[in-house]
Amino acid sequence: MYWQTGLIKSLLDPTNLIITTDVAVVIADKYPKARHHYLVLPKEDIASIFQLSKKHLPLLEELHLLARNIIEIRGESYESFQIGFHAQPSMQRLHLHVISKDFVSSCLKTKKHWNSFNTSLFITYETLYAQLSNEGHIQRLPKDIVDELLAKPLTCNQCAFVAKNMPLLKEHLQEH
Repeated sequence: MYWQTGLIKSLLDPTNLIITTDVAVVIADKYPKARHHYLVLPKEDIASIFQLSKKHLPLLEELHLLARNIIEIRGESYESFQIGFHAQPSMQRLHLHVISKDFVSSCLKTKKHWNSFNTSLFITYETLYAQLSNEGHIQRLPKDIVDELLAKPLTCNQCAFVAKNMPLLKEHLQEH
């Protein structure tokens, strides 16, 4: 099985499931980029955000409800999390990220990791839901825009600090 389809394998293993409903499951991200990093996946076989249509709005609402549930179950504050999708998904199977804003993790290693969550490469649930409601589909970002966003400086998501490299950013994040 290719790494891009790893989420499907995780979805099928009951030991990975934290919450499960008839419609979706919540699992812990195997390579968390923060102290809390969960994925909410539909049971329906939807490859990515680009296969969504208006008919999927109720499904998205269920995914968001489960995102809120895992935050509550963990005893955390909703405001301490980002909930959304990657505009440039790397894994097959639609998945909603539920990630704490601390970004303290040994798995956070590259500028690409950072910028995929801290630029407009990360589409919040609300933004994606509104776009799908209004336009009926999700548009891919042009490659030049993706490249530009991936090349952005390593700017802290909690203050104006700009790090020269990932080790300095990670050290800075520990201080927050």
